[in-house]
Order: sequence, then C-alpha cells, then structure tokens
Amino acid sequence: MQVYYSEAHRRHKPPFEIFDGGLRVPYLENPERMDRILKALQKTDWAEIAEPQDFGLNPIHAVHAEDYIAFLASAWTEWLASEARDKSTLLPATFALRRHPQKPTSLLGRAGYYMMDLSACIVAGTYSAALASANCALSAAEAVANGERAAFALCRPPGHHAGKDYAGGYCFINNAAVAANWLSTQGNVALLDIDYHCGNGTQDIFYERADVLTISIHADPNFEYPYYAGHANETGTGAGAGFHRNFPLDKGTDNARYLSALEEALSLIREFTPKYLVVSAGMDIYAEDPLGTIKVTTEGIAEIGKRIAALELPTAIVMEGGYNNAALGRNIVSLAGEFK
Repeated sequence: MQVYYSEAHRRHKPPFEIFDGGLRVPYLENPERMDRILKALQKTDWAEIAEPQDFGLNPIHAVHAEDYIAFLASAWTEWLASEARDKSTLLPATFALRRHPQKPTSLLGRAGYYMMDLSACIVAGTYSAALASANCALSAAEAVANGERAAFALCRPPGHHAGKDYAGGYCFINNAAVAANWLSTQGNVALLDIDYHCGNGTQDIFYERADVLTISIHADPNFEYPYYAGHANETGTGAGAGFHRNFPLDKGTDNARYLSALEEALSLIREFTPKYLVVSAGMDIYAEDPLGTIKVTTEGIAEIGKRIAALELPTAIVMEGGYNNAALGRNIVSLAGEFK
C-alpha cells in the first residue's frame, strides 16, 4: 500500500495550546504522533512510504474560501510584524459568532473570524505543513483513482474540523474533503469519518451536496467537542438533504456498540453505491486516548478496518486525530492493514 508522508509536518510545532478553563498545556497534536506511526508502518511488509505530489492551490480553493487560504498564508508574517508581546503563537482572544459577522481588517479580528477555537495555533510553519498535508491526501486520492485498492495519507496537521473558511481542532485545511472533492469529478464519493470527534468541517463543506455522502460516527456533541455540530438531526439541506448522517455515541461506547453504529453507516454507503470511499481515520476512539471517552480496543479498530474494507471500494484513508502516542502506530497498522 502506498503511504504518502511529508517531513514538512515538523514545521508545525506550536509550543502550547489552551485547554478549557485557560490551562496552558503542551500541544497534543505533535510531531511525535507521525514518528510513532511511521515506525510501526516501517515494520510491516506492505507499507511503501512515498513523498506526495504538489497539486497546487486549485484543489484546495475548490473546497475552501480563497480569502481564508490567503489568511493562512500571510498570518504568521503579519503576526511577527504586529505589536503583540508574546509572538510564540498566533491565537486570538475573540471569536466570531457565525450568524451575520462582519469581517474586520485587523489581524486579530481576522484571526477570530477564521479560527474556531484555541487549538488552531498558527506558528511559522503551519501553512506549509498544512499544504503538504493536503497534498498527501490528494496523492492518496490520485492513487486510488489510478487503480490502487487503497492508499494511506499520513496527514499532519489533520483536517476534518476545518470548514470552508475556518480552522479549528488542530485542523487548517480539510484534507479528506479536498481529496473527496477531487475524486467527485470522476464519480460519487462516500466520506466516512471514524474520528472520536464530529467532522464538523467536513459536514460544513458538503452539507448542500448530493454527490458526496458524508457520515460521521463520533462522541455525542451534547457533551463533547465541537458541541455545535454533529447531532443526529443534521442530515443535509437543499440538494444535500439526506446525504449527511451523524451517529452520536455515548460515553463508554464499547466495541459492540461502535460496530453496531458502523454497520448502519456501511449500509448507507452500500445504498449510495459510490465509486470511491474516503475514510477520515481518527484513532482517538481508542479506549486509552487522553481526549476520548469511547472505549474501542485495538482489536475493535482492526474489526472496523475489516468491515470497511469489505465494501471493496477504492479507498483513500486520511489520518485525523489520535493522541495516545504509545498506541497510535499499533492502532493505525491494525486499521490500514485490513486494506492491504
């Protein structure tokens, strides 16, 4: 299996993030995550690590607002030129309520407009890392379009919380959405998100479209981030009505309950009969993940991979979350190994 990976991810290394209540902690979405996964993949006899191609900005602009991408490109330079006292990372203190917001001209005003929370920290290498991450996903999409059974995009930063014109939840460019949109020019696509958190950005991007079926299985947003998206009654609108589904899960959900929800999701995908499948693969569903409350085991993750692979669709697997670094490589190999 082709695994697309870029060392550019190391350029994105914020010194901290801010948890609920204002607690400043080391950044959980760190380069060590990729090191653990790479080490595990290199021990297999099926993973072939490759550099991604550069697809340019057009596939990204097809998903994200051009003014938002321009903000990501210029934000760090503007931040260094600002009068801020702590320039270690760009984080606004005020965020736009997305009702009818005006877009300010100031840097911090635009940052609060384009950023959803305090985990979308921007540092010197964030933009270049995000571009490389999107190119990993596009390379995986191209591989399956060219006949590969499956390909794995080892993306960092992750992407599924990034909407049309906003960053959030460690995500800046929605890698899976960029890949799915690129594939959609060649046939219908199903995008299945198995990350612990709702793929709110993916939902936002495809909510009015019928050519990309989006499904997210995640912790119930009544108690879990991102709180304001991912409820079961959110099923698409306009042309997209009925083409988005959320499966919110309770705290403590075990293998059996998770697999039951997965079977419902897989039935929807079979009914949709897509030409391609994109999987947003978040490993924070793992029982011992520091950010999760779902209790899926490594064996359960392997079973998830087995059942998705049984769809027998050309599949681009795109890395999302997962923050138990000690188990991350093992869990990814358990999932992706079912597609080899």
